[in-house]
Amino acid sequence: MGRCTQSGGPILFIALLAPLYSQQSASWRDPSSHTVQFVSVDKNVRLEVLDWGGSGGPVVLLAGGGHTAHVFDEFAPKLTADYHVYGITRRGFGASSFSASENVVDRLRDDVLAVIDTLKLNRPVLVGHSIAGAELSSVGTLHSDRVAGLVYLEAGYPYAFDNGKGPTMKEFHQIRGPQPPTPGDSDLASFSALQKWDAQVYGFRIPEAEFRQTWDSTSDGRAGKARDSPGSQTLMTIMTGMKRYTDIPVPALVIFAIPHVQENWINKSTDPAVREAARAYFTTLDALTERQAKAFESGVPTARVIRLRGAHYIFLSNEPDVLREMRAFLTGLK
Repeated sequence: MGRCTQSGGPILFIALLAPLYSQQSASWRDPSSHTVQFVSVDKNVRLEVLDWGGSGGPVVLLAGGGHTAHVFDEFAPKLTADYHVYGITRRGFGASSFSASENVVDRLRDDVLAVIDTLKLNRPVLVGHSIAGAELSSVGTLHSDRVAGLVYLEAGYPYAFDNGKGPTMKEFHQIRGPQPPTPGDSDLASFSALQKWDAQVYGFRIPEAEFRQTWDSTSDGRAGKARDSPGSQTLMTIMTGMKRYTDIPVPALVIFAIPHVQENWINKSTDPAVREAARAYFTTLDALTERQAKAFESGVPTARVIRLRGAHYIFLSNEPDVLREMRAFLTGLK
């Protein structure tokens, strides 16, 4: 899959090279219970917005780097008993269109606010995975009156909070691990085959719809190749930029994967060099992440910081735990 992985580089930068909206098989239908609409947020820019319905206050899900809102296709419906759940695919990814902007984080923040305005959502809770932490902090810091709370799913890294007491983004950038395998010809026979291969390699399952959004489809229904996205450079700008958030003035739930679990392919590897490189990588990664968690805890009085042993895709690897913590947090906001 066209994404940086936990072992191949800083895991919080997942899918920077992940792809654009791909062709949909004429015979395949997305089984998720959402409706799809497009919201204009800027000149020539419309964002895909998924609506899973539900009763209760609004919850808006923001995907990690390179992904679309469809990555929540199996997670989101589990919240609809008590909340009305939406998902936004950021500009330049999936079916959302793209236009470049000089002020990247501000533009992505304003995109989120434009969707909130269009849908007339009253102080939603924003839930973000990975790089979406920057969008959460931008909204929460500058427009705290617009949201009821923020949920950071492995998203509380320095691009989301940096008061100088935790690690820097440079430190995360510097660690590297062994590179994962790539799918073979049989793994690309269909999107369900690609999904199965990916789950066996990484240890958690991404919805098939997400692969269909981010990979080409051949005329005979095979998965083609991961497609580049015009939004990738936008996310790189966020990670290497100097914008810092030093205060989060709204209630926040911050979930870190500490310790991070090794991927299945590493656990099955018989190459001692791979296993040693992975051990060194995860040891350093966990130490940096723990420093960041402590900085968030001490620096943000509004935050509840949770540590779960799991993958960077914590809402997939630890779905019951994440749902439990989210429900407790959301209930406390009422």
